[in-house]
Amino acid sequence: MRIRCAVVLLVVCACGIHALAATESMYKATLVQAAPGKLLELIDLYKTRASAYQAAGDEAPLWMRHSQGDRWDLLILFPMGSYSEYYQPQRVAKRAQADASQNLGEKFQQDIAWQEDVLVSGPPLGALRKAFAEGTFFHVEMFQALPGKFAELKQERVMENTYARAIKEPENFIFVRDQGAAWDIFTIGVFRDLKHYAQSADVPVKDQEAAAKAAGFDAPSQIGPYLRRFIALHHDTLAVGVK
Repeated sequence: MRIRCAVVLLVVCACGIHALAATESMYKATLVQAAPGKLLELIDLYKTRASAYQAAGDEAPLWMRHSQGDRWDLLILFPMGSYSEYYQPQRVAKRAQADASQNLGEKFQQDIAWQEDVLVSGPPLGALRKAFAEGTFFHVEMFQALPGKFAELKQERVMENTYARAIKEPENFIFVRDQGAAWDIFTIGVFRDLKHYAQSADVPVKDQEAAAKAAGFDAPSQIGPYLRRFIALHHDTLAVGVK
């Protein structure tokens, strides 16, 4: 078992496509669609697993529940820190033991209709936890870049954050794929509530125009068309916090 865990750790670390910057952290993002009628039971299962995994040394996950948009019911961010931390043989063994002790693996199979996982680099965990503690409403955008357009897509997300900052809206947290599902980038905007999310419509037009140009866009109306130069696929979802 120890040899197998060590091999897994070496393989996973070698597969990462880029080194983490000092301000980045790794996350496993899990998108889940519950089996019919099983959503509340599935939420309870994830809460049970989270408690068991925290006892094994993992960080508590951050998660949200779909309100409208994409097919998933839950988006769960599992903080990894780094590959070497998350795949320490002792922690891998403790997670497996926690699942086996409560037969969680079989229970999850019964309650999940569809799932995909993507390992991503993202913002520092502290900043993310602070935003999730203060906000209850989320806007999630997920992107697959056109061939050769990844760098421009990532820069566009940065430009939109510059625009949001200028009009005093929350900036998006940007997550970049390292391995797993096909999404190259996804972003999460965190808002106090639905009213806060809609406040950008109240920003005077002249201020929107100035902010868009300062961020590198021709006009606010051109932000969407500019983004579409770089994407093959784009999913939008609105979500709420899970208590």
